Amino acid sequence: MNAANDEIVFLDLLEVGRRIQSGLIRSAEVTELMLARIESLDPKLKSYVTVTGDAAREQARNADAEIAAGHIRGALHGVPVAVKDLLWTVGAPTSHGMPIHRDFRSAENATVVDRLLDSGAVLLGKLQQTEGAYGAHHPSIAAPVNPWGESLWSGVSSSGSGVAPAAGLCFASIGTDTGGSIRYPAAANGITGIKPTWGRVSRYGAFELAGSMDHIGPLARSTADAAVVLQAMAGADSRDPTASLAPVPDYLAMMTRGVRGLRVGIDRRWTIDAADDATGECLLGALDNLQRLGAQIETVSFPAPEQGVEDWVPLCAVETALAHADIFPSRRDEYGPSLAALIELGSGMRAPDYQRLIARRSELRGRVDALFGDVDLLLVPVAARAGVTVDQMSMLGDDLQLFSDMMRYTTPFDLTGHPTITLPGGRTPNGAPVGFQLVAGQFREDLLVRAGWAYQQVTRWHLQHPDIS
Repeated sequence: MNAANDEIVFLDLLEVGRRIQSGLIRSAEVTELMLARIESLDPKLKSYVTVTGDAAREQARNADAEIAAGHIRGALHGVPVAVKDLLWTVGAPTSHGMPIHRDFRSAENATVVDRLLDSGAVLLGKLQQTEGAYGAHHPSIAAPVNPWGESLWSGVSSSGSGVAPAAGLCFASIGTDTGGSIRYPAAANGITGIKPTWGRVSRYGAFELAGSMDHIGPLARSTADAAVVLQAMAGADSRDPTASLAPVPDYLAMMTRGVRGLRVGIDRRWTIDAADDATGECLLGALDNLQRLGAQIETVSFPAPEQGVEDWVPLCAVETALAHADIFPSRRDEYGPSLAALIELGSGMRAPDYQRLIARRSELRGRVDALFGDVDLLLVPVAARAGVTVDQMSMLGDDLQLFSDMMRYTTPFDLTGHPTITLPGGRTPNGAPVGFQLVAGQFREDLLVRAGWAYQQVTRWHLQHPDIS
């Protein structure tokens, strides 16, 4: 790869889109460049399960023809992207990270895939994930490698969706988040991720982990790029009755309004005081920048999340058992140990115990909703430890403190369904990316986009990328 090519692959999605749509460069050229980069680098990084090169080339040629004829579909027209391998795609298998499904081919696309294609995006392929979108890759599948360092954790379950845009192997990706799986890969790989409100994006055509907590959202290298992708994905869907009917705002039109006057809440005892030094410095830097930009910093007391973190596993387990009921336990031997154990936990849950979990979840949602009567945004870490390694995360099931440190800032907002944006905000002493979250009230993704964009106007963390070429 030469310097000019490197400059192109790390352009903002919006900028490469402008160049394609203005005729400065053709989508076909950019697509070939990305496919060559994937062929060169991904044997090491392992972010793709399937590369749909022929289909991508055809989509790029069609985009160029439409643009030349004066028909521009929008900001994504002609831009190469990729999706997590739990979204159904016509013409390519959807494995859900599971060897059992390696040959599954859907007769229709997921709604999210259809909407990306309708926007003119070019689909490069399907991205690697953990087994069933839970916490570990199947033993037969190699985990994607963090481009900032091969010993560093790349995040789960949307691991490939974090690695690919960070490494310049697509301009944006689609991930899902049930316990943190947009936020972990975004933070670990130094990129931006939006977990929308549950119901903002249709889940039709997506393999489930736990349907009532599964969120589908974009990962990209900047807030603006993620907002463009969310705009294309969001909205009601007749095929998914749980998708919200609420109108979708014009995120780009609202994005540049800034944060002046917005109230940003922080519970310092729960966040800065309970996190490692690198994470604490990241949060303090974010607070300082947001305050300089005109936000009002408010002290809040977050509802005790410990019970919610504890409840997340059995709640997820019951829904996962339901999602796998057709093939488990009859094909248990083909499952990895982590997902199999989760399903067995869910299958053994007693109804009264499950109802207690549901009641506590509803209470937590109500308390968090009430908090947004006092503030517009919450600032929290993604995890209490930054720069965790693959070796450390291999002990997650046996290390209760590590489990708490990694889960206590993500799972509460999957239980409640609130939207979040994850932003890069620092580095550990050994150079690993550090990220943080902003959380908003239900269906207030517009506030997240405003705050993320404003923050990235005065910082440069999102402009840095790993040297892997």
